[in-house]
Amino acid sequence: MSRFPRAVALVLVASATIFLSAAASRERATGRAEPRITPVAPMAVARMSHTATTLGDGRVLIAGGFAGRELAAHSAELYDPRTERFTPLPPMRATRLSHTATPLPDGRVLLTGGYTDGMEVTASAEIYDPKRGTFAATGSMTSARAGHVAVALRDGSVLLVGGVGPGWTFLASAERYDPTIGRFTPVDDMAVARESHVAVRLPDGRVLVVGGHRGRREQIELFASAELFDPATNRFTPTGSMQRRRHKHDAVALADGRVFVSGGADERDNRGVFTDSEIYDPRTGTFSAGPALQRGRYKHAASSVLLPDATVLLAGGHADAERVDVRTGTSTVIPGDEGIAGQFSATALLPGGAVLLTGGYGANLPPQRKAWRYRP
Repeated sequence: MSRFPRAVALVLVASATIFLSAAASRERATGRAEPRITPVAPMAVARMSHTATTLGDGRVLIAGGFAGRELAAHSAELYDPRTERFTPLPPMRATRLSHTATPLPDGRVLLTGGYTDGMEVTASAEIYDPKRGTFAATGSMTSARAGHVAVALRDGSVLLVGGVGPGWTFLASAERYDPTIGRFTPVDDMAVARESHVAVRLPDGRVLVVGGHRGRREQIELFASAELFDPATNRFTPTGSMQRRRHKHDAVALADGRVFVSGGADERDNRGVFTDSEIYDPRTGTFSAGPALQRGRYKHAASSVLLPDATVLLAGGHADAERVDVRTGTSTVIPGDEGIAGQFSATALLPGGAVLLTGGYGANLPPQRKAWRYRP
């Protein structure tokens, strides 16, 4: 028998020993463990295209999503970071996937639109009340929409932008929800219809809307363009364009007021995934190149989290998570006990800088019940 396999094994063992010894040395030097991604108890239901929303008491509302051949049947659940377990809730009033969930100033959560039974786009909306643990109806949106984005504004209202309407129409329309009266009202349209776009509130209260596409297959058109929504006028105006066209990307506001845009893809989707990033500066209205990513990632909207140390955790779009330090231009893959599902997952910031990662699919995996926790 050849001795080569034994030699390889000895090398691997030695390498692992060196790695673990180095990690242990770092832990002793810093007095803390290295950040890791570790599994927690699974959700009750497999989900992708669902939402995860941090509540005022640190728990996380998990709502809706797609579980393969069937929708996630109106279901919702709560994650408690103290027990690291999920508890089922009474059902939502409507089945939803590709919807939005937005915290309101009084601690409730607004859930809007999405695809419902039979993959029909809905205009319905509802409110989750964490004090009662129940869902209640509120006014309907002015337009049925799914795959839209929602942003909480400084006055407590919520902006809803773009997405897909009935009959696969692509929407340039936007509207605003007033929680004091439970009503939606239309605002000015965007310059172009957008799906698979992202939106971020800026320090001055305006909202940056970035990228996306309209059309399907041969008719698909991707955008590098961006627009600014001004809550004072209810209007959109153009701003600088990204350096490349992207859809299915993500964006997150940085501590210094700039916006970090990561990944995405071109028209080829999984054959055209990006490993780069861009940074939008609201002072100049321009985009510039950001740090290179360690992994190409797409289908990860709303999964990036600004951590308390001002770095960004990219927790979706790939089986590996990574942490990006925009100040130094560096990115580090976060080790884990197993790969995360990645695409169309949902994340939420927990007390103490931890992050909950839930569901998703990817790497030939169907929608997952699994959940993980980033431990800083």
